[in-house]
Amino acid sequence: MPTFSPLKNDTFLRALLRQPTEYTPVWLMRQAGRYLPEYRATRARAGSFLGLAKNPELATEVTLQPLDRYPLDAAILFSDILTVPDAMGLGLSFAEGEGPRFARPLRDEQAVLALREPDLSSLQYVFDAVTQIRTALDGRVPLIGFSGSPWTLACYMVEGGGSDDFRTVKAMLYSRPDLMHHILKTNAAAVAAYLNAQVDAGAQALMIFDTWGGALADGAYQRFSLDYMRAAIRQTKRERDGVPVPLIVFTKGGGLWLEEIAGCGADAVGLDWTVNLGKARERVGQQVALQGNLDPTILFAGPQQIRDEVRAVLQSYGQPGAASGHVFNLGHGISQFTPPEAVTTLVDAVHEFSRALPKQL
Repeated sequence: MPTFSPLKNDTFLRALLRQPTEYTPVWLMRQAGRYLPEYRATRARAGSFLGLAKNPELATEVTLQPLDRYPLDAAILFSDILTVPDAMGLGLSFAEGEGPRFARPLRDEQAVLALREPDLSSLQYVFDAVTQIRTALDGRVPLIGFSGSPWTLACYMVEGGGSDDFRTVKAMLYSRPDLMHHILKTNAAAVAAYLNAQVDAGAQALMIFDTWGGALADGAYQRFSLDYMRAAIRQTKRERDGVPVPLIVFTKGGGLWLEEIAGCGADAVGLDWTVNLGKARERVGQQVALQGNLDPTILFAGPQQIRDEVRAVLQSYGQPGAASGHVFNLGHGISQFTPPEAVTTLVDAVHEFSRALPKQL
């Protein structure tokens, strides 16, 4: 396995492990992306989104871009959750303005039963990017690797792309649960193998994005999403060279099931903006750290409103905020229309206010 420079800022990792920190660390979902003009320039050079994601040098470049602008406490691999089903042979493409599409979605029994875990060598470009990014960071901040959850991947694999109502995948779930369980079992093994390879390549923390878990009914969520995240987590490496590799899970719309999610084996639970952080902290106790959960649309307001909302999130979590397992983030990914200067206000406010938390906010 490759070797790397010592880590200079471990605040993010310490918070995930609920160890004392001087302030609340902050990073943003989709922090490398279309809201940055430098990203758009690199994307234009790449020629396409997949051309960018599959080029380790360019993926490294865009991963580092937000770190060069803002004093963030973590970097996250620039990639896409759909690299795994693409490697399973479903034929991923991105049409401009239309989002992802699969040429061969899983629509019948024959297609489902033919599904196999991907050959990891077909995802080597991801692992090469992890190693290159980690090397380029030179210990500045930790690097997060990630995957989609088994259920979220299945949504795209069955629907053939994004969906407003998930009627195709949910119809399969109810009418042929045997087929859905086959997909999810295969996905869980693939997710674990994918995350393990990212750890081997240099990822220092991991995140599972269960973006569409909240589309499920109570009961179905536990059987078809949470159980398979738990299975993936059981198979995932949690340390490298004796150093812990903490893992975050994030179910958008999952606040109802917080206690159950906290028991899935992860070190931290990400929360969307519908959840009160202080009440969430009471509900999970010392079981897990929490990540979140500013409404991303506040970044379209003025600097004072952003600062006020940052303060409110930190106050909601409660004192002491730093040194008690909180990672500041948005409640979902940053909008492509966000003014870059709004992120400066946000990051600076998190660091400023959280340093005062043990005294008085």
